[in-house]
Amino acid sequence: MRIGNIQLKNNLIVAPMAGVTDRPFRQLCKLMGAGMAVSEMVASNSLLWGSEKTIRRGNHEGEVEPKVIQIAGADPAMLAEAARYNVDNGASIIDINMGCPAKKICNVYAGSALMQDEPLIGRILKAVVGAVDVPVTLKFRTGWNKENRNALNVARIAEENGIQSIAIHGRTRACMYTGDAEYDTIKAVKQAVKIPVVANGDITSPEKAKYVLDYTGADAVMIGRAAQGRPWIFREIQHYLETGEKLAPPEVAEIHRVLMGHLQDLYSFYGIERGVRVARKHISWYTKGLVGSAAFRAHMNTLDDVDAQQEAVHRFFGELGVRSARLQYESETEQELALAA
Repeated sequence: MRIGNIQLKNNLIVAPMAGVTDRPFRQLCKLMGAGMAVSEMVASNSLLWGSEKTIRRGNHEGEVEPKVIQIAGADPAMLAEAARYNVDNGASIIDINMGCPAKKICNVYAGSALMQDEPLIGRILKAVVGAVDVPVTLKFRTGWNKENRNALNVARIAEENGIQSIAIHGRTRACMYTGDAEYDTIKAVKQAVKIPVVANGDITSPEKAKYVLDYTGADAVMIGRAAQGRPWIFREIQHYLETGEKLAPPEVAEIHRVLMGHLQDLYSFYGIERGVRVARKHISWYTKGLVGSAAFRAHMNTLDDVDAQQEAVHRFFGELGVRSARLQYESETEQELALAA
């Protein structure tokens, strides 16, 4: 997989996710086999660049290359300025967000709302590509709604304006994250353009990744929610694509070790107080579905101290390890019934 002048180590990419793809998560996914990871979206409004949140979202200090910053907005000049600012601060690829379906983003005509205005898309892409000397990529959806699927038009506009790679989520904005992702549109786009095409949406297993690559002809797959609490999915997919065989699931001891390392990075990155709060959702994702995890997660959400949080994690995985070296899952329904009792 090549984006402009940048060669990736493979064709497995971490999707940008607000509140998730911070530097610790991106680094971990790269360590676990991802060839590229895209940052949380950074506002194009220069008035926000000095805010703690924006600075943190654009922080890729010490991160393994390539460093990809996603920018969001609706004004071509502001997006161009944001691209220059982030390249000056170390970004090696700029990604433009035209895929976020959130109301607060679409209400300011950014994210996937831009798919309603193809002329504006062209002006934005031309401005950003012309502003920087690094590759610019674009992430978007199949359309605004099922009656207005225009991904093919957007892809052509992207190619004509110098975009080096496009990623398509197989849902419209109206679909949000409901229903099943469809890949026919991605397949049609791949057949229509020469730039690399990345398929995104519902890629939850090595088998699904291979299916999507084979069916769409896409150059790469982009994985988001399936990597939450499961960063090793990238090495699992790479192994399956290379050998046709599935890796054994990680053992309890390895997951315990990976989680503890992730927690330390979060505490360091956010500071103790915020780090503890951010860590809760990651702990929940790592443990979801495991035997006894519902009660554990409920207890975890009451802890606001680093030592207590770490001790609870040690105790939970210690008890799991006593039962079996391999993970043991139970249904969420059973967990909720146990918790209610």
